[in-house]
Parts: sequence; structure tokens; C-alpha cells
Amino acid sequence: QAPVVESGGGSVQPGGSLRLSCVGSGFTLRNFAASWFRQAPGKEREAVACISASGDKTDYVDSVKGRFTISRENARGTIRLHLNNLKPEDTATYFCAIDGPKYTADSRSACTYPTMDRWGKGTLVTVSA
Repeated sequence: QAPVVESGGGSVQPGGSLRLSCVGSGFTLRNFAASWFRQAPGKEREAVACISASGDKTDYVDSVKGRFTISRENARGTIRLHLNNLKPEDTATYFCAIDGPKYTADSRSACTYPTMDRWGKGTLVTVSA
């Protein structure tokens, strides 16, 4: 079983919105930094957004800045990715990834894509007219 599970993908028209969710398989994500990646057909996987375990640091790839928002709901142990003003080029399978749990103040404020090594199986987002 994958360590994290994504949900919320679907088909929308350009300009539409979706909300993706990521939960741990049998554990809460409260103490984990997390990232969303995506992979379009025929293309390499790319990082999309990252959030620290504390939630005070986020990062976005330039192509989604101002349109996507990563957030966390620690009461539910859930990571969200809000996708707004979707474009056809956003069509891809979106993956959630985490690294190890963070307990110190410094580590809880960090968000680094290369350390994300525990992956979900992805959820498909299709944007077309």
C-alpha cells in the first residue's frame, strides 16, 4: 500500500477549479512536510508546490503561482492543493509526496523537493473544453 493517498482529481473546463487532498495511509500527516508533483503524458515529473510541516513555508513552481494554493489541515492530518483558473497545460497526474517526520523547529520549517521519497499513486486532472 502506498504511504499516502491522493483524491480529488477530475475533468474540468479551462478556468475551472479542483481541490486535491492527500492523507497518510494509517497515520496523520501533521508532522510531515509535503509536496505535490505532476506528470503530464509524455513529459517528466515536475514539482508543483511544497509546504513545511509547520505550514509557515510554502513554495510554488512559477507556472502555477497565483493559481494554485497548497495548505494543510492538521486537525484532519490532510494536505490540500487548491487548483484555480485551470489551463489545458495543467492536465497531468498529480502526486503527493512526503519525507520523514519533523519534530524540531528548524526541520518543521523546511520544505525541500529532493527529500520527498514516499509517494502516492496519483490522481488525474484533465482540463479541456
